Amino acid sequence: MAYDLLLGERIRTSLSPKKGIEEKKMFGGLGFLLHGNMLVGVWKNSLIARVGPDAYEHSIREPHAREFDITGRPMKGWVLIDAEGVSDDEELNGWIQRAVKFVRTLEAK
Repeated sequence: MAYDLLLGERIRTSLSPKKGIEEKKMFGGLGFLLHGNMLVGVWKNSLIARVGPDAYEHSIREPHAREFDITGRPMKGWVLIDAEGVSDDEELNGWIQRAVKFVRTLEAK
């Protein structure tokens, strides 16, 4: 399944100033890692953001956001944000920053 290349480019641009970012094709989409830990990604035309367990419940209540479940097993701490929820750069960057805040608490791999 193809993924939204433009969303991938927007994420790449947003993350370009940060050190420790790695990009990988995964889960039929594109993933961005920070110091070896998955941070955000693109699945179809949606953003996947790793917000962590503490921010999860609040995050899935946000407009256009829901639990990340592509296999029948929801991934707690991960949120899928529909394209409408990241249509402008401010929205996209807000989700990316939430993910960065959580992933920076993890040990580098």
